[in-house]
Formats: sequence, C-alpha cells, structure tokens
Amino acid sequence: MKRYLGWLVLLSIGLASCEKLDQEPQATVTGEAVFSSENGLQLYANSFYNGLPTGNDIHQGDAMADYAARTQVPDFLRPGAFSARQSSGWDWTQLRNINYFIANCNNPAISPAVRSNYLGLARFFRAWFYFDKVKRFGDVPWVGNPLAVDDPSLYSNRDPRTLVMDSVLADLNFACANITATADNSRSLITKQTAYAFKSRVCLFEGTFRKYQTSYNLGSSAATWLNEAASAANVVMTTGGFSLNTTGGPSTSYRQLFTSQAPVASEIILAAVADPALSVYNDANWWWTSATYGSRVSLIRTFVNTYLNQDGTPFTNKLGYQTLTFAQEVKGRDRRLQQTIRMSDYKRLNGGALEAAPPVFSYTYTGYQPIKWTLDDTYYDGGSRNINSISIMRYAEVLLNYAEAKTELGTLTDADWAKTVGALRQRAGITSGLAAKPTVADPYLQSKYFPGISDPTLLEVRRERGIELVLEGFRFYDLVRWRRGELMEMPWNGFYVPALNQPLDLNEDGVLDVAFYTALPATRPAGVTYVNVAPTISGGVNPQQLSNGTSGEIIWLNNVPRKWEEKYYLYPIPETDRLINPKLGQNPGW
Repeated sequence: MKRYLGWLVLLSIGLASCEKLDQEPQATVTGEAVFSSENGLQLYANSFYNGLPTGNDIHQGDAMADYAARTQVPDFLRPGAFSARQSSGWDWTQLRNINYFIANCNNPAISPAVRSNYLGLARFFRAWFYFDKVKRFGDVPWVGNPLAVDDPSLYSNRDPRTLVMDSVLADLNFACANITATADNSRSLITKQTAYAFKSRVCLFEGTFRKYQTSYNLGSSAATWLNEAASAANVVMTTGGFSLNTTGGPSTSYRQLFTSQAPVASEIILAAVADPALSVYNDANWWWTSATYGSRVSLIRTFVNTYLNQDGTPFTNKLGYQTLTFAQEVKGRDRRLQQTIRMSDYKRLNGGALEAAPPVFSYTYTGYQPIKWTLDDTYYDGGSRNINSISIMRYAEVLLNYAEAKTELGTLTDADWAKTVGALRQRAGITSGLAAKPTVADPYLQSKYFPGISDPTLLEVRRERGIELVLEGFRFYDLVRWRRGELMEMPWNGFYVPALNQPLDLNEDGVLDVAFYTALPATRPAGVTYVNVAPTISGGVNPQQLSNGTSGEIIWLNNVPRKWEEKYYLYPIPETDRLINPKLGQNPGW
C-alpha cells in the first residue's frame, strides 16, 4: 500500500488544516463520511504517512555531521552566519490533521478494537511529529486536540520538555498496545513492531540527553527512559521476527540493505519504498556522484580510522598508521568500509561495461568517497532516477539502541554484547571480540572523540553506532544527546599523500589515478588527475592543501572557521513565528 493513498480523498471532503500553530486555522466540515466506516478510517490514516521522512531526507540526512567534509561549511556552524531569521521547522500542519482524527474517531458503529488500532496509528504519528520538534527546538506547545479558529491556545506559551516527552511516551505506549498489524511485507506501513522500534529510538535519545545535557537537571529520570528503551528494543529482538541480513556474506550483505529495490525484509523495519511503476524514485546517485548537485559529502580520515581491523583490533594500534597511503590503509579492515566508500576493486557499470571506479576528485575532497546509497550503474547518476528503497528504520539500529541503553544502565552482559555489537561485527567479517565485552578502553576513541568516557564497552558501542549507521541521518542528534557538539569543529582531513607529483594508484589495478602538486609538472602520465594543493590559488587561500605542505593528510576548507556554541544544541524559534506569537520566547543564546 502506498503512503499517499487517500490524501486527495481527504482534501475533497474539506479536512483543511492550519500551516502553523500560531496562525488561525480554517474551519472544517463534518467528517461523517470518513469516521463512520473502517474503510474511511484507513483512508484517512494513510495521510499520516506524509509525516515520515522521504528517501531523499534520509540519504542526505548526514550532510551536516562531524565526519562529513562537504563543499561549503554549513551556515549553522559559521560564526554569525545563522540566526532565528534563517531557522525553519515550525510547521504544525501534520499535527492538526492527526488531532482532528483522534478527536473524531469515536463512532460507536465501529468496534472498539478497530477504533483503538487506528487511534494507535494516529498516536504513533503524533509521537513521531513531536519527537522531531523536541529534538530541534526543546520546549514546544503540546496540543492534543484540533484547535478551533478562535481558540486562545493558538497564541499560548511553549510547554516544558518534560510534559511534552511524557506525552510522547504515552502516545507510543498506546500505539504499541493497540496497533494490531504485527507484520508488513512491503515494509512501508506502521506495525506494532515499528512502534516498539521507534519507541526504543525515542527513549534512548531522551535518556542519554537527560544524562549528558546536565544543565537541564533531568539526570534523575535518565534511567527511567533508558530502561524503556531497552525494554522496547527487547520486544523487537524477541518477538519481531527480524534478523541481520547476511545474504552473500561479509563483503556484500551490508550494502544490499541500501541498494536493493525491494526492502530487505529480514532487516528493514520501515522504508521509503521506490516504485518505478508509480514514478516513485529518489536522487541518491545524483546527490552522491555529481560535482554540482548536492554537497559532495566525503568521510574524513579521523572517522575512517575508527573502522577496526578484521581481526577485531583497532586500526590505530598499527605502528605507522598515520603515514599509510590510501591503498595500504583500507586493506584488512571491517568489511563495511568497502561497502561504504570507493576502494580496492569497486567497479561501476558504464554503458554495459564494468569499469574500475576509484575515488574521483571531481567529487571527493578527502578521497573517502561514499557509495553506501548509490547504485553501481552510471545510468542513475543524472536526475531523480534511483530505484533503490531507502531504509528509515532497520533491525541493526534496534540492536544498537538496546546495547547502548543497557551499557548506560550498567546492565549489559556478555550475552547481550554477543547478540548486538558482536552480531553486527560478525556480519562485517570481524573475527574476534564477538562474544565478550571489551575490557580495555581504546585511547584513540578517547582522545579524538570521547575524552570523558572511560568505560571500554560504552566507547565500543559508540564506535559501532557510528560505523553501522554512518550516513543514515543519525549523527548530528547523536552528538546532541551525548553533548559532543564540539566534534563538529573536527578538521576535514583526507588520506595521506607521501609526496608531491607522485601519482597514486588508489585501487591497485595498475592504473595511476591521482597526484597532488603545488607547481604543475611539465610531464604528466595520461589519465592522472592532478590536484592543486599550493597554499594560495587565484590570489586567495587554497581550501585544499596537505597538512605538511609537501606531504601529509589532505586538508579541506579549514580556512573557513567552524565554531560550536552551547546554543547550537537547540535551533532557534523562527523569527517570523515568534513575531506572530511573542509568548513563544526564544531558546537560550539566540
């Protein structure tokens, strides 16, 4: 069933809605035709799916992350470049649509069980709506009913975070208890298992936010939320029928999740499903391969260093890892690396022929060019043509939610480790450290990422979350809840270059690919891309240089300052909305 089915039907019967909470809504007509039959409830409930992220929202979701070098520094991170005038997201249309349904889904001609099922769906989507709002703005007005034209609540204050999140949890508990569908082979509809999986996401976020964002003085309730997260994840793990995809083995099973046209049903819980028959596509190839469209996001070396060796040891324990070339450093690593970036024997289909496809410096700034969401046929590179379904929620996340919540609570056992982090690493071809929790803290993770964390298990759980869910849109808000926003200032570094004018064979296929220069040599091998890393270019600072001048890591755009401030943990209330309703106030620092 397609998520947009029935929306035009709803429009035709006049279920109009306001665009923003602080604007007057239009009056509505009776919805008797909808609320008097189960078919009507189903048609209305389909409109709720408009509140889910699109495939493009997901695959582009980590464009602003600590591990993402990109064409330009986001305004949000440039000192003085972002204010309440640029802020957005204060849109309440979807909420009124949901609340109108909840208020009117009470026809006694429909059985209580049927009504409860659809109310569960509505409350699931209300929880989704409010979770997004709280993550972005903190305190927001809680509205549990459709507001009339003259309702004074249109211009009320924001409610405390605690009230709103308690209400979100109540909605999720109702959804978990009352949604009747337990499975959906299309992976496009909300089921009871989806509700539990989402509850584990919400509760993990709120529990860790309260623990680490200490200025809110909510730490005493963190354990309650973490227990809820672990409990919800456990329901999915024990009754959901999901498992990690292992088809094809460690070298292919991970990336299949992101390139398959039909969602991989064993692991994908919810997806934005592509359907060429209905002209439903996404633009992943265009966004991730174009030199002009998209943000040209590439991973940074500091993050790539966190991928373990296949024997389970940290890569950064290897003597001399800092000066290994690209071809050397990617060998023998966690198999997810080769399914996330271009490396080794990666090939693409071009006009029916398979061709070697090393990193392309007309796209990548660091050399670590992502392939996670892209199809290998170059046909898809121009425009919105992609036919791969985009995962919104998958079983691997649930395992990580469980592992992190239990670790934060101090109750993760070796058995828990084995069925969560251990299972994910086994799928990735890692051969040791799968059965028991780690006992030694990785100094690289401590020094580069989490200096305040000494628990070896928590460090490894966070490592695993970063690697497993990379480029799936989680990273920014993971940093928010861990209170590690300063990582957004991390240098955008690329692979190590041993010398100028030395052509490198990035995938070791015998063909030289790229060289770096400050003065272009007179004689150059055919087919080699030459990248200018001189200190200045065209009379200004060159944004792409080498860390040691004539050798070292590629450095990109470090001449443009990025500064994290405490206020960035929340977005500002948009200025236009605050002018309409001054009672909204403004978030601290904005």
